[in-house]
Amino acid sequence: MQQLVFATNNAHKLEEVDAILRKTQDDRQAQNDKRIQLLSLNDINCHDDIAETGTTFNENASIKSHYIFNKYHVNCFGDDSGLEIDALNGEPGVYSARYAGEHGNHAANMAKVLEKLTDVSNRRARFRTVISLLWDGEEHFFEGTIEGTIRTELSGTAGFGYDPIFQPDGYDVTFAEMTLAEKNSISHRAIAVDKLIVFLNNI
Repeated sequence: MQQLVFATNNAHKLEEVDAILRKTQDDRQAQNDKRIQLLSLNDINCHDDIAETGTTFNENASIKSHYIFNKYHVNCFGDDSGLEIDALNGEPGVYSARYAGEHGNHAANMAKVLEKLTDVSNRRARFRTVISLLWDGEEHFFEGTIEGTIRTELSGTAGFGYDPIFQPDGYDVTFAEMTLAEKNSISHRAIAVDKLIVFLNNI
């Protein structure tokens, strides 16, 4: 079993990625694929707050993975994710977690989005995830996106971030109204992680 560090302090992200990884590995176990043990920053006794100073998802993901690799010399990956709304010229984008000012204030962030979209008919949006993997010092990028629309009000209590206002195409519910398994079957993060796993299985 090979160990891989996920450079995040976000417990929700860690839970989602671990669930995707476990399911994918269980599905492929009969093929004798390599199994990966996912480690958190806490598992390697890293309690640093890694500053996300990039202006793109790729830059922020790369900042996280390089920070951990350079300090701990372990195979690792970092990700950056966000919501892009067409009518807001791609906002909140890389500033999704701190759109309303305070980092991680999901209620305030959603309130700001809904206020900006008042009386706006074009509510097209997408969630985007970019993963930067450093494996034996070499960097690889994986991306996942899912298209959808922004609801006019919150719906659902599951998930995190903007999930209560994002309705993915082809569904009549928000991410926050789905189970973790349902969300992980279609989400932007799942798509990116699946690409990561395919890469790892072919090393």
